[in-house]
Amino acid sequence: MIHPIPADSWRNLIEQIGLLYQEYRDKSTLQEIETRRKQDAEIQTNVDGSPGSGETPEEEQELEPEPASLPVRKALPQICLLSNPHSRFNLWQDLPEIRSSGVLDILQPEEIKLQEAMFELVTSEASYYKSLSLLVSHFVENERMRKILHPSEAHILFSNVLDVMAVSERFLLELERRMEENIVISDVCDIVHRYAANPFSVYITYVSNQTYQERTYKQLLGAQEGDRGPRGVRARLGATAGCSGPSDCPGTEQGRGGPPRAGRRGPNILKRVEEQSEREGTALDAHKELEMVVKACNEGVRKMSRTEQMISIQKKMEFKIKSVPIISHSRWLLKQGELQQMSGPKTSRTLRTKKLFREIYLFLFNDLLVICRQIPGDKYQVFDSAPRGLLRVEELEDQGQTLANVFILRLLENADDREATYMLKASSQSEMKRWMTSLAPNRRTKFVSFTSRLLDCPQVQCVHPYVAQQPDELTLDLADILNILEKTEDGWIFGERLHDQERGWFPSSMTEEILNPKIRSQNLKECFRVHKMDDPQRSQNKDRKKLGSRNRQ
Repeated sequence: MIHPIPADSWRNLIEQIGLLYQEYRDKSTLQEIETRRKQDAEIQTNVDGSPGSGETPEEEQELEPEPASLPVRKALPQICLLSNPHSRFNLWQDLPEIRSSGVLDILQPEEIKLQEAMFELVTSEASYYKSLSLLVSHFVENERMRKILHPSEAHILFSNVLDVMAVSERFLLELERRMEENIVISDVCDIVHRYAANPFSVYITYVSNQTYQERTYKQLLGAQEGDRGPRGVRARLGATAGCSGPSDCPGTEQGRGGPPRAGRRGPNILKRVEEQSEREGTALDAHKELEMVVKACNEGVRKMSRTEQMISIQKKMEFKIKSVPIISHSRWLLKQGELQQMSGPKTSRTLRTKKLFREIYLFLFNDLLVICRQIPGDKYQVFDSAPRGLLRVEELEDQGQTLANVFILRLLENADDREATYMLKASSQSEMKRWMTSLAPNRRTKFVSFTSRLLDCPQVQCVHPYVAQQPDELTLDLADILNILEKTEDGWIFGERLHDQERGWFPSSMTEEILNPKIRSQNLKECFRVHKMDDPQRSQNKDRKKLGSRNRQ
């Protein structure tokens, strides 16, 4: 049954959204984490404290932790979408029009969940548009700002944000019109697919300038002359719009979001649609286009930052051997850092000397290893190198405290065209494993591939956001789900994020383990479903349908 809603009802709802996008995003993901926790706990134990499902095999029941051993998890705040803290319009089913229509008595529970997922996409877009409006009105078109910033600085800080706002406005209007057609939303993924295929490309330009935006903003805050000093710039870049710090100001969070936002909400819809249905096909197509835009955004950011990083590294290197060109469009840094090199043969006499180890510094690129020693003036003197494909690593067996965290690095062909062996000591177990994983990942690790994840793999969800500090680390967002591929005793995890298969190290303290195997299995099932878009059979069927449609025309 079609129950249209007056346009003003939806517009009033959108206008009432009191949260900026970053606040909305954080609160909604906290709610997602708490929901997952509750599901995990409910399945893990019954009311009487016994293990959850009777379907669990006896062998697995013995491995289940007792209720007393379950970690105590602090409750997270619930999302409050509207500016009125007493309002309950967090959900589609809480809207007055929905409550009074009686549709909740007709719809199946899964359809209600699907409606909520589509409604969340619309409200998150409205919140994002509100953030963009604030950025434009208080910063981009602010007369006081124009007096402070040089035109080139303003161009770097704000880039093409007006184009981004125009696309967001059109996108939101189309979503609103769809919602006005019927209180039961028919679909939104067709709109998402249409915008992701072309208009969303404006985000690639904006996000790709992130490195220059952040650098310019820091330079402005660090300036010391008059009104361009920290007090003057922060007062106008911050207090003008009630921002509390740099993360709330132009060039950083205020204009971010875009396709990564829709890309995060899209899979929630895909999980709820009926399998093998027309809506599933539309959702898969939309998700595929969004993934392409998100990857292009990420690659744009990486390309800019990598280029600057390679130039900086090249300037710091002095070659004791034949010079190796560092800067290349196809090269990027994987890991860098100091290790201890064992000097001399491994004998009892050597072990008694004070100079058993000496410092060396490694720069590991995706295709090259450069071995240096630090010299005065923040410089590095290069004394050896080798292609990454000709590296081999071997963990040294436990030989006491002196040789703890020591591993062997072999260069099958070094800068002098000969084989070289280095015995290296790391500062911790996790640092040793990280170096070994980075230096020769394909020969040392036996990680489960995406196509063979049928066995139960340990999983964690992110409960505290984490920003990568090293190239081999993984930046985590709240509610990310990751498979654990390797774990160290001193608190580091090497994991793979389910939604994009990105791998890297992160502190275990930023996550909590998903204890129940049924929840882990469900997460993998949803991941497989999202990645149906990579199924060659599906692509062939889709091409046949297109061809048949053309023939009929």
